[in-house]
Amino acid sequence: KKVQFDVDTLEVNLKLPRSYEVNKALQIELPALSWEWTARIYHRPYPKDTTWTVEPPFWPEGDVFVSYLPTVSQKAAKIEYYLEFENYGTGTVFQIPEEPVVMRFKGRVPAWALLPHIIFLFIAMIFSNLAGIMALFNHDRFKFWGIITLVLIFVGGLIFGPIVQKFAFDHYWTGFPFGSDLTDNKTLIMFIIWGIAVLANLKRNMPRLTILASLITIIIYCIPHSLRGSEFDYEAGEIVTGMITYFKGFL
Repeated sequence: KKVQFDVDTLEVNLKLPRSYEVNKALQIELPALSWEWTARIYHRPYPKDTTWTVEPPFWPEGDVFVSYLPTVSQKAAKIEYYLEFENYGTGTVFQIPEEPVVMRFKGRVPAWALLPHIIFLFIAMIFSNLAGIMALFNHDRFKFWGIITLVLIFVGGLIFGPIVQKFAFDHYWTGFPFGSDLTDNKTLIMFIIWGIAVLANLKRNMPRLTILASLITIIIYCIPHSLRGSEFDYEAGEIVTGMITYFKGFL
């Protein structure tokens, strides 16, 4: 989450992460503040209505002021946090951002798993559009590109997807029928709808199904990634499916 605000005449631009690796302390940097200003990080487990933990004030380190969020070892655990600024001279106090940032922790995903996952699904989107456009004009090759799209979704989403999730959150699959993870379910829906379109077009000419599959794919790709994903339940002590609150406040 990017935020921009002013501390007196100083313009501050901050990037407050919503995702971070386990077992690593997150450093947050501020430009050097004048002597009468202090800033602190407040954080607590999410979603829990507990007392906020306050970190020591930001301290100078080189040309910037720094503070740290504590390390978290539990994958899929979430915390919410914000920064509080206080002017000792005037008593002015304000919070940045107004709504605390919710951050989820994940394990490190190796490049050999993550890159194919991203690349295959990105190319699948391109070929899905190509197949849909060709089907719209009843071009002979729409069937071929439909098959390629299906294969890419299978490899990128149903092979590398679970591998990525295992590294990140210790679960291979949390969509239907084992859970309601939206990312997994989106992948499953795309695979099913493209499977239907490809099979239906093997012996017959049904471009409308390919057009429908292409449109559904566009809609699915417009849904924010991991909107509903793995979340550590502090009460139950296990990972469940939760809500990633990119739209906290109106979801």
